[in-house]
Amino acid sequence: MTDGVDRGDGTRVVSAGRSGFGRALAGPLWSAAVWESADLDEGRRRATGSRPGEFYARYSNPTVRAFEEAITELEGAEDALAFGSGMGAISSVLLALCSSGDHVVASRQLYAGTSALLSGPLARFGVSTTFVDGTDAEAIAAAVEPGRTTVVIVESPSNPLLGVVDLAALGSIAGPFTVVDATFATPLGQRTLDFGVDLVVHSATKGISGHNDVTLGVIAGERDLVEAVWAYSVLHGSVASPADAQSAVRGLRTLDVRLARQSASALELARRLEGHSSVAAVHHPGLESHPQAALVRAQMHSTGSMLSFELTGGLEAARRLHDGVSLVRRATSLGGTETLMCHPASTTHVSLSEKERRSIGVTDGLLRVSVGLEDVDDLWSDLSPLL
Repeated sequence: MTDGVDRGDGTRVVSAGRSGFGRALAGPLWSAAVWESADLDEGRRRATGSRPGEFYARYSNPTVRAFEEAITELEGAEDALAFGSGMGAISSVLLALCSSGDHVVASRQLYAGTSALLSGPLARFGVSTTFVDGTDAEAIAAAVEPGRTTVVIVESPSNPLLGVVDLAALGSIAGPFTVVDATFATPLGQRTLDFGVDLVVHSATKGISGHNDVTLGVIAGERDLVEAVWAYSVLHGSVASPADAQSAVRGLRTLDVRLARQSASALELARRLEGHSSVAAVHHPGLESHPQAALVRAQMHSTGSMLSFELTGGLEAARRLHDGVSLVRRATSLGGTETLMCHPASTTHVSLSEKERRSIGVTDGLLRVSVGLEDVDDLWSDLSPLL
């Protein structure tokens, strides 16, 4: 295999963070927090320039920049910007683009932390939000208030029920900035910006880095918009770690082969679960029974590593399975090499009220699984006796 990362559409990105590193097969780790200026004029140029590379680490860092350049290529974007976490990315985007009196349209099927940010701090600052069904393109468009709606933010596929947003319909909305959290898809599973969306956001902690040893977020889009978010992010201070950025570049080099294995195993597990009498429902974009299967085929290159399923026995059945597994790990992250399971009602969505959880389909019997690189038969042997 040649060096680089498969985009998922038959083409390859060959740099993946190599820019500026000569013949080295791995880029250097720049841990410096500050750089010396030769004189006053150079100091002024750096302090007033856009994303100066050798000034102060809160503004930019060469190792972080290598990661941003790799994401830029993978997303087919003009630029990218990294943050200290996925929520650092999302909060910086929303706070950079919204002012008091503005309006946001948001999918109900968002990560609970994003929903809490919209309902809490942003509401306190005078930014109102209308939550709609993200799987209903007409509802999203109808909720936009011309001249007032600043941002439309959705997640596709969504956490934890793997709902899919019609990205072409979203990209056609005129007026507000359109933002998609595509963490579950990764840049190889879905080329979000190709559909006219303004910004794509990832928690790069997850599939992009892929080894559960990085905390990182990233956005990509048109250069002017990314620059506007950068200008705010310098004040927000959610700075990406150079060490994490270096690990993320390494993770990108294996993303295509990891995602291929994980997607195949996730789909096989979803099919086996779908046929089991103790399972009431299975959610995975690759299933023919997925309510948006045609849309999935139209806009996704890979159906990904994530699935969730609801047990007929409710909370006690979920507890028995969750607590009884041995090969599968009990943890709330996703996209890594190990298969992870969590109970969303108790972890990722615990900040929501029971009424709010039920309104988006997060029941007490629901379990979410991030499928890793283990043999699928071994995973089934771990799960099936507990169903």
